[in-house]
Amino acid sequence: MSSAPPPPAGPPASPVSRAPLTALDSLAPRLPSPLAEAADEHFSRHGVRLLLKRDDLIHPDLVGNKWRKLAPNLRAAVRSGERTLLTFGGAYSNHLRATAAAGRLLGLSTIGVVRGDELAGRPLNDSLARCAADGMRLHFVSRADYRRRNDPEWTAGLRDRFGPFLLIPEGGSNAEAVRGAAELGRELRGAADVVAVACGTGGTLAGLAAGLARGQRAIGFAALRGGFLAEEVERLQHAAFGGRRGAWTVEDRFHCGGFARTTDELESFARDFAARHGMPGLDRVYVAKVLYGLAVLAGEGAFPPGTTVAAVVTGQPSPPGPAGRPRRRPGPPRLDPRAG
Repeated sequence: MSSAPPPPAGPPASPVSRAPLTALDSLAPRLPSPLAEAADEHFSRHGVRLLLKRDDLIHPDLVGNKWRKLAPNLRAAVRSGERTLLTFGGAYSNHLRATAAAGRLLGLSTIGVVRGDELAGRPLNDSLARCAADGMRLHFVSRADYRRRNDPEWTAGLRDRFGPFLLIPEGGSNAEAVRGAAELGRELRGAADVVAVACGTGGTLAGLAAGLARGQRAIGFAALRGGFLAEEVERLQHAAFGGRRGAWTVEDRFHCGGFARTTDELESFARDFAARHGMPGLDRVYVAKVLYGLAVLAGEGAFPPGTTVAAVVTGQPSPPGPAGRPRRRPGPPRLDPRAG
């Protein structure tokens, strides 16, 4: 990978170059993130105790698992002298927003390669407008080109166009990020028997499972269709640790039709849960699917009485999609109507 030339002598140009080893600490993350019990009848009636790991409170701009996965990559950029970060995402990508915010806060340039060249001539949606306001240069590509984002020959063309940069993969999931996410597991050692997290690219689950103690297990709830996550999590663990680590499984039943899709059952559960536990705007794309899936599993007897389950709240709601609301599809298994 190309590296930017060493910074010139004289006064530094950014907070990163002034304090390369402490720049991220200056962002004041809240670590470890809070862990609190959520007494809820959907779980307690089956003898299951629910905890919420509030990673959404780590940092107002680099929320949840975005902080855990981005921080190691940002440190790598600082140490190598890189001045520019390039990464990938869709039109409503939380990862693009977090990377743009990190660039603004740390004085780094950012480039976002956005899926969908038809978006280039349209007004920016709220998510991309936030990226642009934080200084990110948006580069729209066709869906066919976007599928080549892991092709070294194609990314070499991006270097020819933009110059040197540190490449961060889609979703921020690489070996550095997985090792960063392992801290989440270490924070939860001894606190729960089962830890559940939403999965997009699999990096958080790969790190979480590696950080947990023996006897604990992790469940990753897929937010996308396709059944690819187990293979991807294993690949990421091999890249980060040299082999599979921890006890983990992927649950594919609760994506509600795919990314950012929802169902009437999920909406009803999410509204009820948010009202009970003071979590307005509960994220439907990731977090609500984890909580709903856990409630269904508890009702199915998947957790023996006395089990403590911790659900990781990985983020906050995204701006609405093109239709202004999530799309509904046929739903996952229904909750027992007697619950709640």
